[in-house]
Amino acid sequence: MRMVFCSSPVTLLLHKRDLVIMLEKNLKLAEKAAREAGRVAMRYFKTSLYDIQDKSYNNPVTTADHKANQVIKDILLEDRSTYGWLSEETVDSKERLKKDYVWVVDPIDGTKEFIEGVSQFSISIALVFKGDPIIGVIYNPATQEMFSSCKNMGTFYNQRQVKCLQSEYELIVLVSRSEVKKGLWKGYVKNFKELKPIGSVAYKLALVGAGKADMFITLRPKNEWDICAGHCIINESGGVLTDLHGNSIKYNQEITLIEPGLISGTKNHVDLILPIINT
Repeated sequence: MRMVFCSSPVTLLLHKRDLVIMLEKNLKLAEKAAREAGRVAMRYFKTSLYDIQDKSYNNPVTTADHKANQVIKDILLEDRSTYGWLSEETVDSKERLKKDYVWVVDPIDGTKEFIEGVSQFSISIALVFKGDPIIGVIYNPATQEMFSSCKNMGTFYNQRQVKCLQSEYELIVLVSRSEVKKGLWKGYVKNFKELKPIGSVAYKLALVGAGKADMFITLRPKNEWDICAGHCIINESGGVLTDLHGNSIKYNQEITLIEPGLISGTKNHVDLILPIINT
């Protein structure tokens, strides 16, 4: 279905209803794919049954990543074969750039945590329409947390609607474990109540969207598949996600890396903290 503008009130009403039905069907499909991928991942979690390879320096991939990716792809494209596909674990095809609807997937976000046996990894699935995320599903199979969102329909955490926190002072910020280990946050500690290191970019965004922390900030570039589902979740929770220059983000781009870093929370929080991060 293509999004079009219609003049008749009756036609508009019918179109809106059809759009809602389409979104709900795709959301259920994404949730199903996330759960099935989660089952696959948990067969390997805390075992020695998988292989580990390095895609690049400090960038591992496991048997579980590849198996989960295939399960997600099979489910999502079986009935949506005309949609584009962008996944961390699939060789990219520029064909997706011609598509209005594109699935953006990270089959296991937080592979390092997965390897370490830390329950801070997630399956991240988003649907993009003309560059904007309209569906976001993030599932942590180790903790059985499901975060899901649809454009204009809100964000849900284990089927309960949630919102971003509106705290005024003493913000709790979720940050990268690796960034903390490298000492990148030493100069910012005094500005927050707590800097909480957690694995998986997608999982951090989902937790902020569910009101489990005030903000998410990363000082390093991330790829579209890391943040796309989380972006939809944040949007529908009443928050915003921008790069560290305050710029908005579009998806299904030819270059998928988003620089220099990212910040998310309520607009008031982002507006307050951006100048601090950029000093």
